[in-house]
Amino acid sequence: MKTIAYKMISRLASETAGAEIAEAAAVLPLMFMILLGIFWFGQAFSIYGAITRAAQEGARAGAAPYCATCTGSNSLGQYGANAANAVQNALLASKLDPTMALPPTSSPTFVGCVNQSTVYVTCPNGLSAYYCIQVPVQLSNNMSGADGVCGISVSFRYPFQFWLPFTSLNKQKIYLTAVAHVRMETH
Repeated sequence: MKTIAYKMISRLASETAGAEIAEAAAVLPLMFMILLGIFWFGQAFSIYGAITRAAQEGARAGAAPYCATCTGSNSLGQYGANAANAVQNALLASKLDPTMALPPTSSPTFVGCVNQSTVYVTCPNGLSAYYCIQVPVQLSNNMSGADGVCGISVSFRYPFQFWLPFTSLNKQKIYLTAVAHVRMETH
């Protein structure tokens, strides 16, 4: 009896040997899609970090040599040019194309600083074709918006395209947004 039962069990075990191949064929595409998704969302997160750093560096560069008694479009335009150059250099250092950057669809709303003859608070404003650079603007210290400090704002969007076949995200272009505000330094 033992030999018959043993033969039946060994035959059943040998017949299920192909089940692993069928299970792998069903599971491997799903695992591949998950790994591909992790890769592309990681790429998007990396680009988001790079453009956020670029906006912060641009705002810092545009805020550095602020002169409280200087007025006129030349001095304010120079701060914007400093900010735009710093953003461009940071994007190039991150191996991103600065010409793909776009101003935000709706620019942040700010009030211009007091005692400034020329204020760039709307975008686009001629300071940059790719970035929204607003200078000098009043950055509020509290929720009411009053009693703010004079500062600079840099914001822009950068496109990213996913590649996830068989999903709704395949070849979908999204725009990652970067915004930075820095208080203007006086000397």
